[in-house]
Amino acid sequence: MEYKINPERLDPLPPKTTPDMKEEFDSFFKTLGFVPNSVLTMQRKPKLAKAFVQIQRAIWDPDSKVDRGFKRLVAHVASRTANDPYSMAHTASGALHFGIDAAKLAAARDYKTSGMFNDAERAALDLAVTASSTPNAVTDAIFGELKKHWTDEQIVELVGVIAVAGFLSRWNVTMATPIEPEPNEIGEKYLAPLGWSAGRHKRA
Repeated sequence: MEYKINPERLDPLPPKTTPDMKEEFDSFFKTLGFVPNSVLTMQRKPKLAKAFVQIQRAIWDPDSKVDRGFKRLVAHVASRTANDPYSMAHTASGALHFGIDAAKLAAARDYKTSGMFNDAERAALDLAVTASSTPNAVTDAIFGELKKHWTDEQIVELVGVIAVAGFLSRWNVTMATPIEPEPNEIGEKYLAPLGWSAGRHKRA
């Protein structure tokens, strides 16, 4: 991967820049085949990057009580609500990888009426939209519906996913994080027909 100089924002740095993060970077190479440019930019503050990797590991824990594919779909809807194209492509890729059907990914825009979603999923996606809105639009009624379908532990997982998506939307849009080839290809194939564009995140 080439690291282009972006005079307007901060570009990603090569992984070798921070040898102390080799373990974290190796885990990304193992699971994704690349280190996300968001983390490569963040490594200018290694303690922050390490903490971010730790919370990501907790969010996507294999022992999660919420299906990991669906959690990525929740993150995708949260990222779309926050208008973060970079994370939209990443979460779409993750959702597909963890078993979400491409048709269901496309239908996420219309989850309220689509027959591809059950009441529990709609409640979680309502939370993703309202919690990712500015100002926050979560109501007691929305939370009450959520509690009909999900345990307290599962709700904590879902809110954690949405909160991290919020952090990433602020980070990626502010930094104009350049999108990597694989998530860009997913975006072009599955999201562009729905109106997605990498915008400033796409680099030559």
